[in-house]
Amino acid sequence: MSDKKTPEQKQLNITIDENVADGVYSNLAIINHSTSEFIVDFITVMPGAPKAKVKSRVILTPEHAKRFKKALEDNIQRFENANGMIETNELPPIPLNFGPTGEA
Repeated sequence: MSDKKTPEQKQLNITIDENVADGVYSNLAIINHSTSEFIVDFITVMPGAPKAKVKSRVILTPEHAKRFKKALEDNIQRFENANGMIETNELPPIPLNFGPTGEA
C-alpha cells in the first residue's frame, strides 16, 4: 500500500488572525491590472462624504484573478438559487480621484 496521497486526499490547514476574521466592509471596489498582476482595492464610501479611503488591497496573479472570478460566479449562482436574484441598481458613475496610477 502506498503512503502517497492523491490530490483529493491532500488537505490545507488554514488559520485566520482575529483582526482579519472581523473583516472589512466595502461598498466600492476598484480594479487595476498590469501584465503580471491584478490589484483590487476595497473602499468604504460614506454617503455625503467627499473623501473615501482604501480599506484593503488584494493583489492577484492573472491566473488567480480568473480562478477568483469563477469562484465568485459559482457562489453568486448558489446564493441566487437559494435566495432569489440579486438586484443591482446601477448608480451613476462616481468621479474618482484615486491618486497616481502605478505601474508594475
